[in-house]
Formats: sequence, structure tokens, C-alpha cells
Amino acid sequence: MITYPQLIQKLKAIKKMGYIKTHRAGNTGIGKTLEDLLGITENNIPGPNAAMIELKSARKKAKSMLTLFTKSPLPSKANSVLLKRFGYESARENERKELHTTVNAQEFNTLKGKPGFKISIQKDKINLVTVEDEVVGYWDKETLKNSFERKLPKLLYVKAESRGKGSNEEFWFNEAWLLNGFNFDSFLNALRERTILVDIRIGQYPDGRPHDHGTGFRIFPDKLELCFKNRERIM
Repeated sequence: MITYPQLIQKLKAIKKMGYIKTHRAGNTGIGKTLEDLLGITENNIPGPNAAMIELKSARKKAKSMLTLFTKSPLPSKANSVLLKRFGYESARENERKELHTTVNAQEFNTLKGKPGFKISIQKDKINLVTVEDEVVGYWDKETLKNSFERKLPKLLYVKAESRGKGSNEEFWFNEAWLLNGFNFDSFLNALRERTILVDIRIGQYPDGRPHDHGTGFRIFPDKLELCFKNRERIM
């Protein structure tokens, strides 16, 4: 298995290679290409202190967003409230409701032709509030911290310039960060600036209970390092 020092040396050598043709067409091509170049078959590596590090890669200025983690809002009945208040008839025409919407901290979303709710940032939590300033759901600091660190405990995050499309896409892996530690203040700033958005995805079981399809906190990949307390640029 490749060691951490060996990995860093390989990354620096890959940077000097310039643009490299993708090893697989499509969104997953960047990760496949980097792992092949590094000789890694599993998506984790030994860390500097024997802890395992996950390897992730991203195109700079990527238009698609990365899901940081998924977490339903609190309290436990928040999804039921959201579905009842703001849900609409399912496109499947099965007489069930659904609620698929993206929310941010700068403006209310539009549901059923009128303002619905948005993110309201507080000192130690994030609220979902209506135009009447009613709180219809929330996440507290500890919940978000635990969710983030379970999904992204420690990362070696490699970013690449990209050009071309499909099977002709090329990558120049020229930036890498060692990241760990959830930074709540930076997380809140990213929410304020709409760098992080929240996707609400709620369906309904036949008996009327809400079905959470994964309420996700999402970020543009080239901004991922802003969420971490400890950031060391490797190259």
C-alpha cells in the first residue's frame, strides 16, 4: 500500500506532467484518472499520523455541486410539517405529496406560486423560516458537526484544471489540500454567501408518513476546503 509521503511525491510528479487525458468519460473520470495515476485501488490512504485519509478530487470551477452530507431537519416531525405546509401533488399521480426544493440564506424559495421558506442563520443553529418568521425546522451546531465529520473526517483534496469533453477531457492536477476539522463559522459564512445550498427532498409513503429522500447540504467543489478548520496546502 502506498504511504502518505510517497503519495505526496507522486502528486507533485503528476502536477509536472501537465494535462492528462481522462481514463473514463463522464463525471467520475477525474477520480478514476487520479487513482490510476497514483496506483490506488481503494479510496483511502494511510495518513501522516496513521489515521486513514479519504482521497477526493474535483474539477476547478465545476458547475455541479457536491453533497457534503445529508441530514433531516429537527425536530423529528419537521418533515411532516414541511410536507403538509408546502408539499404538492406528486408528479407520479399517485395521490401522494412530495416536496423537492432548494433553499438558501438570501431569499425565500417559491412554492405553490408564493414565497415558502428560507435559511435563517443563528449563532449556534440554522433555522428554516417562513415569511412570517415562523421556524418550521432547524439544525443545531452539534448535529451538523457530527454529520460532517462522519462523512468527511479527513481529506486529501486534489483539484484540477480541465479542458475538453467526454472521452477527450483532460486534467491538470495542480492543487492539493490536507483537510480536517469542521469549521462551523466558515460553514455559516458559506451558507450566507450561497456557496452552500440545502436541497430538501421529501416524499410520502402510502400511509401518509413522510419519506426523507435525503436532505442534503451541497457545495461547489472548488470551495470545499472552506468548511475545514485545519487546512494545509500540499501543492
